Amino acid sequence: MADESYILIQRISDGDQIAFKELYDVFSARVYNTLLSYTQNEEDAEELLQDVFVKVFHEAVKFRNDSSVSTWIYRIAVNRALDFKRNQQATKRKGFFFSLYKKDSGDIQYDQTDFVHPGVQMENKEDAKQLFKVIETLPENQKTAFILTQIEGLNQTDAGEIMQVSRKAVESLLKRAKENLKKTLIHLYPERGIN
Repeated sequence: MADESYILIQRISDGDQIAFKELYDVFSARVYNTLLSYTQNEEDAEELLQDVFVKVFHEAVKFRNDSSVSTWIYRIAVNRALDFKRNQQATKRKGFFFSLYKKDSGDIQYDQTDFVHPGVQMENKEDAKQLFKVIETLPENQKTAFILTQIEGLNQTDAGEIMQVSRKAVESLLKRAKENLKKTLIHLYPERGIN
C-alpha cells in the first residue's frame, strides 16, 4: 500500500479528487480512532477528521518522501488533536474565571466522563471510562506515546516517526506514562489491588 499511497499523494497534489477519496477511504477510520482517543467525543473527532483531511488535500503538494504517507497523516492528526486539547483547556480556564464572576455560568460543562471508546468490549466499558479519564491527565508527549502504541497498536518505531522522536524516546515516554497511570489508578482505586 505504501507505493500506492505515494501515487495517491502525487495525484492529490495535482488536484485529483478521486485520489483524495481513495486516500480518505484507506486512512480515515484509523485516523478517526486516534482523534477519538484524544477528544473522547465523537462529534469533536469527526470535526477534527475533516480538518485533518482538508490539510492533507491542501498540503499534498508539500509532502516529501522522507516519511511514509501514513506517518505524515498521523502526524497531522496528532498535532491537530493536541492543538484542539490546548484550546479546550484554555477555554476551560476562561470558563472557570468567568464562573467566579457570573452566577448563572454553572451550566458550562467540560467533563466528558461518559466517554467510552467504541472499540472497547461491553464488559470493559466501566474500566475504560476510568482509564481514559486518567490518560487525560498525562503530559502531552506521554499521552501521545501511550495512545499511539497501546490504543492504536502502532510499534514504537512508527510512533517515534509520527512524534518525530527516536524509538528509544518513545520507549521512555511509554514507561513513564505507564508508571504515572499506575500511580494514579492505585491512588483512585486502592481496593482494586493494581500491581
